[in-house]
Amino acid sequence: MRPPLFAASALVALAVVTTAAQGTPPADWPQFRGTPRLTGAATVAPPATLKLLWSYETGDMVDSSPAVVGGAAYVVSGNGELHAIDVASGKAQWKYASGHLSGESSPAVAAGMAYFGDLDGVIHAVTTATGKGAWTFKTGSEIKGSPVMASGLVIIGSYDTHLYALDAKTGALRWKLATQGQVHATPTVVGDTVYIAGCDGLFRAVRVADGKQLYEIQTGAYTGASAIIDGDRAYVGTFDYEVLALDLKARKVVWRYSNPDRKFPFYSSASLVGGRVVLGGRDKIVHAIDAATGKKAWTFETRARIDASPAVAGGRIYIGSGDGRFYVLDAATGAKQWEFETGSGITSSAALAGGRVLVASTDGVVYCFG
Repeated sequence: MRPPLFAASALVALAVVTTAAQGTPPADWPQFRGTPRLTGAATVAPPATLKLLWSYETGDMVDSSPAVVGGAAYVVSGNGELHAIDVASGKAQWKYASGHLSGESSPAVAAGMAYFGDLDGVIHAVTTATGKGAWTFKTGSEIKGSPVMASGLVIIGSYDTHLYALDAKTGALRWKLATQGQVHATPTVVGDTVYIAGCDGLFRAVRVADGKQLYEIQTGAYTGASAIIDGDRAYVGTFDYEVLALDLKARKVVWRYSNPDRKFPFYSSASLVGGRVVLGGRDKIVHAIDAATGKKAWTFETRARIDASPAVAGGRIYIGSGDGRFYVLDAATGAKQWEFETGSGITSSAALAGGRVLVASTDGVVYCFG
């Protein structure tokens, strides 16, 4: 392990964010963005001053994001291996070899099983107690989005243009929904409804129980990011250089935000904190946007594009950049409070679990801070 380079400054302790899903233990972060609502928010804030606790070499690049359940972290590396790592020590518990290359599909963990997709279009279910495969399901093309668990279902999209719902125990197909383009984004689940923005320029609301489409909203843009839902509004970034606010009742776009100086896509999925929509852009900037008006609140510039999605807790924002640095920002002002240099780009989104911060870099190293 190479010695880390990092600098930290003392931070003021702030109130704990309380927007994670009810019933999820505070020490857990069981999927991409934390919960099926994809809030990226933790109930327990990490320490104000972070230090590196351990690092773990996966042996291949990592574009996906960690999940943390029951004291174990689960990370998928590019060679298709699912790693189970003891959070307390940073030691390997087991590895599952899928036999396929994997990309950004992050694991989701529920009821003793871990699920992820690979670039050959296969969805894997792995028993967390043993690291043994339980079942697989083959779609028609690569999978880059992450699975979401809802009502005993694994819900995940494929580049074969379909959104799938599989029985979590058996892998049996329960329903699939055809779209008009690749399904890249991770679906957001709120109550009995799945929300997903697609590469076909449509934002859809779909019933969890049977996959029936309830309605759609025209976005007019290719979308790889996942949406965050707040009441009757959805917020999502697009490849048409904009962040959109959608009114789910009126079923229309209510505001559009873009960087007036740089035209780059938004691939990062948004968080909401303090009445602001926060996300990264391929313009190298973290943007905070007033959720009511769509006006800029603040920006923070890094040295490379930002595909990672922010995590939030205790009035702070945790986000990595392609510049190889992991940043902690003040949510109110955007001021940098801490950074850590990994030496390799970061596309992985952080997991905040039990006061610890876990994130991976593209050279295959998983870092744990606390």
